[in-house]
Amino acid sequence: MPPMDTDQLRQYLEFYQDLGVKTVYRRDAPAAEAVKAPDDAPRSASAGESLLQILQDIGDCRRCRLHAGRNKLVFGVGNERSPLVFVGEGPGADEDAQGIPFVGRAGQLLTQMIEGTAKKEGINLKREDVYICNVVKCRPPENRLPEKDEITTCSPFLMRQLAAIGPKVICALGSCASQTLLQTTEGISRFRGEWFDFRGSKFIATYHPAYLLRNPGAKGEVWKDLQKVMAVLGLKPKRK
Repeated sequence: MPPMDTDQLRQYLEFYQDLGVKTVYRRDAPAAEAVKAPDDAPRSASAGESLLQILQDIGDCRRCRLHAGRNKLVFGVGNERSPLVFVGEGPGADEDAQGIPFVGRAGQLLTQMIEGTAKKEGINLKREDVYICNVVKCRPPENRLPEKDEITTCSPFLMRQLAAIGPKVICALGSCASQTLLQTTEGISRFRGEWFDFRGSKFIATYHPAYLLRNPGAKGEVWKDLQKVMAVLGLKPKRK
């Protein structure tokens, strides 16, 4: 991406603040660049870059077919220094309209899982305490699953987000996110609730909130998985 002038930088910062990030960090620019990569080429993950830099690199992304039906790019939201990151598959209609992940019915259920309700226990955190993002940043048509080439194109940005945040725990929501991060084709039921090492973070997969809306009987299994997350983070359930 070419250097931004003051107005462009201000617009990016305002957009980023709208996503819920209150603080951004800047690295010193390198003294020289031996080789310049194409503007739209995905870069490798680096623990030294900020989420703002990654968002700038994404820009007005047109790297795959999903951009054609996009209203807003959905980057991520929450605490960029959070010890816990939730990763979903892709934006739905509500997310595409607002530019924020997990704000529809499934998102409301995820918020309840994090914060608890008047009748249900939850993780002892606020939604803004965690970071939430998706494998792909644009809504797939009719909320279908992202296709392989779309995941291949977009997932490097997810890897960079995770490297920038450096969470203690990554919780993948659903098959798409868990299979992408674990690089497996096995069904989520084969490894759901198990711990894996992922680039310095502890990784666990559980069912997507949208699945729970269709299969409420599985909520107990997800709660067991979240209790494992809380144990690693040293949290106790928040009782209402």
